[in-house]
Amino acid sequence: MTDNDAHQIKVDVKSVFLESESDPDRQRFVFAYTITIRNTGQVAAKLLSRHWVIRDANGKVQEVQGDGVVGEQPYLKPGEGFEYTSGTLLETSVGTMGGNYLMQTDEGDQFTAPIDEFLLSGPRTLH
Repeated sequence: MTDNDAHQIKVDVKSVFLESESDPDRQRFVFAYTITIRNTGQVAAKLLSRHWVIRDANGKVQEVQGDGVVGEQPYLKPGEGFEYTSGTLLETSVGTMGGNYLMQTDEGDQFTAPIDEFLLSGPRTLH
């Protein structure tokens, strides 16, 4: 695994609470998140897998690992991006997510692209 200036993946996240799919009385809080992955480095790379750490306000931690994202393994040349939307379910109205993507260059070098922790928050929970 290598990490250097040639391998730069920028990850932006926007999350939203899905009130219509949530049921607070049953501790069911559904969130959607849209991820934009951009290759700001100098070499092309393919997203091989994802690793998420999801925490709710009760301290419950879920780890999610798997191949690709939304059934795809996007290949990003320098300057290219990929956007997708997915979702998660929490038992509390507030939580966080973060993790990383495992990327691979055409030469077979693997590196991780961090996904900074972001907030998941339902209505009327944070001021």
